[in-house]
Order: sequence, then C-alpha cells, then structure tokens
Amino acid sequence: MTGKNKNIKLDAINRNILSITHLQSDISNLDLADRVGLSPSACFQRVKALKDAGYFLSFHTDLDLDRLVEHVLAYVEFTLENNTLGARKRFETEINKYPEFMDCLRVTGDTDYIAFTCCANTQALNALIDEISGNERSGIKSINTRIILERSKWYLGYPLSKLKWLEE
Repeated sequence: MTGKNKNIKLDAINRNILSITHLQSDISNLDLADRVGLSPSACFQRVKALKDAGYFLSFHTDLDLDRLVEHVLAYVEFTLENNTLGARKRFETEINKYPEFMDCLRVTGDTDYIAFTCCANTQALNALIDEISGNERSGIKSINTRIILERSKWYLGYPLSKLKWLEE
C-alpha cells in the first residue's frame, strides 16, 4: 500500500507523536523530537511518514472569535422527510454548499443530523435556516436551532489517552 492507505506501525513513539501534535500542531520539530526522545532527523522522518500515510487529516488554528468578529454559534438539528440513502446523500450534498455549517453529524434518535454553525448574527442564522429549509433538494422535514449562549468547555482535542489504540 502507498500514500493515504498505507498503515504504519503505531508504536509507542508514533502514538506519542500523534498525541502531542494533535493538541499542539505548531510544535517545532526540535521540541517534538526532545519530547519523544528522538533525534530531530528521526523525528522529522516519522512525522513525514505519518503525514504521507494519511494519519493527519488537516491542521487548524483555534481562533478567539470573541476578540475578532461579531458572531453567533448554534447547533442545528435536522430531521429529514425520509431517511433513505438517496435522501441522506442529497441532504449532505446540499449542506456541504454552506460554509457556515462547519460540522455536520448523522446521529441516532429523533433527529437525523446535527450541525454546528457560525453566522454573523441571529438574522444571518435565521436567513441561513430559511434558505436551506426552503431548498427542496435538502429534503428537510423539520429544523430545531439551539443558539449557544456561553462556551463552558470547548473542544480541546480528542482524549487519546483515554482511548484504546487499534494496534495495542
């Protein structure tokens, strides 16, 4: 196997590299090498191999929106008219057209999907909801919007130390 489908042995050092860079993607190679106990050259080669194999999906910077822009965050719950594969694919195609929906998850229960969204204000959020609900291709039966009042805890990375690695 090559490229994104290649599996690399996730030994203790590779797991440590993934755990550190997952929470601190801007760490220098020198600091990472020191923390995992490798030479900078060996550390760089391991990180490159992990990247080339597709273990890193992307890199992001968490911004302090409160200091940068006016905004409103909300979770939007979608229930579809029907839950067939075709209906789900059409909905997913439509929601992917809107950058304001930053995350969309298919879930169990009374709701089919939950999306995390960021808009300029409540009027923009309302217009977005009206636009997607008015789009017949989306197949939406009902929408429930939950505006976020306060961020008590924010996503700080996956709890890798609490999860079982597949190769253990």
